[in-house]
Amino acid sequence: MNRDQAYRILIGGGGTGGHVFPAIAIAEAIRAACPQAELLFVGARGKLEMEKVPEAGYNIEGLPVAGFQRRLTLKHIAFFYKLAASMVQSRRIVRRFRPHVAVGVGGYASGPVLKAAARIGIPILIQEQNSFAGVTNRLLGRSARTICVAYEGMQRYFPAGRIVLTGNPVRQQLLRNSGSRASDLETFGLEEGRKSCLVIGGSLGARTINDGMKDGLGKLDREDLQVIWQCGKLYFAEVDGYVSASGLKNIRVLPFISKMESAYRVADLIIARAGAITISELCITGKPAILVPSPNVAEDHQTRNAEALVSRGAAVMIPDSEARERMVDAMLGLIGDDRAMRQLSENIKKLGIPDASERIAAEVLKLATSK
Repeated sequence: MNRDQAYRILIGGGGTGGHVFPAIAIAEAIRAACPQAELLFVGARGKLEMEKVPEAGYNIEGLPVAGFQRRLTLKHIAFFYKLAASMVQSRRIVRRFRPHVAVGVGGYASGPVLKAAARIGIPILIQEQNSFAGVTNRLLGRSARTICVAYEGMQRYFPAGRIVLTGNPVRQQLLRNSGSRASDLETFGLEEGRKSCLVIGGSLGARTINDGMKDGLGKLDREDLQVIWQCGKLYFAEVDGYVSASGLKNIRVLPFISKMESAYRVADLIIARAGAITISELCITGKPAILVPSPNVAEDHQTRNAEALVSRGAAVMIPDSEARERMVDAMLGLIGDDRAMRQLSENIKKLGIPDASERIAAEVLKLATSK
């Protein structure tokens, strides 16, 4: 590979933080390995990537594509119209940008733009985060030159000879031990000397986790505990209202956390869903975790993600159906057990792959040089 070669790399996908931040991490690893590389993102209009990618310093173009509705409604008509318009726009983007490689990270926009690239012979690489491959990636896998995965056994979905085990990329700030604890505490208005719990339901929030916290608010009036609660933009007004009415001063409610690296650093315990990227971030940071898998995902893959950690003594899992009743009690019980917390931390850290972004970037540039 020539570090001075101005390879053009197109990255398609997004929709949620679980797709957007890994995509940015891959871009940063490509830029570090090949500073002259030109990168262009393609996302879905109105989604998180249209805000976060420019903030990270990269160009992005938006497609009108939207998700397919499982129930038969009039929205199906809009879906097919938007898909057709996205395919037309994707072909224009690919012909204009002329990428050496197109990379798919999952999400609505990855399908149209990678399909457009494959049709004219552009090498494509897809990154599958989960142990259960989604429909879009399974379709794209037929024409992908390289398929980067985070789990063993993915030959169930993809040609074995094209699979590379890389792990899932995490946002690079989590790998940098910068900033002081005092500064991190100040970011969230927290105090030294209290145990800190971080509650996150993903960038869009999670109704069950929010309800579990709400139902347990009365148990959180403790001098030895403080909570950072990312509830999601959709739920912020409701959650903030409950917490304000409760009069509790040790809970910080936020719609979204932009400095997630600071939140991870100050957290003694984390409550979260069990999406692939969340799991990867927990492994990298070595934080004790209570996982509440979302039941609203294909093949219940979040439960399988969580079970993989539980079987190694690396996390605690609470089923979504039991979270409202058990979650806060589990949090209080675990955060008061230093030995259990330490064991969970040691076990989960053994599962991290800190250089996943660099591994994927190497595969991208390998394709660029072979074209």
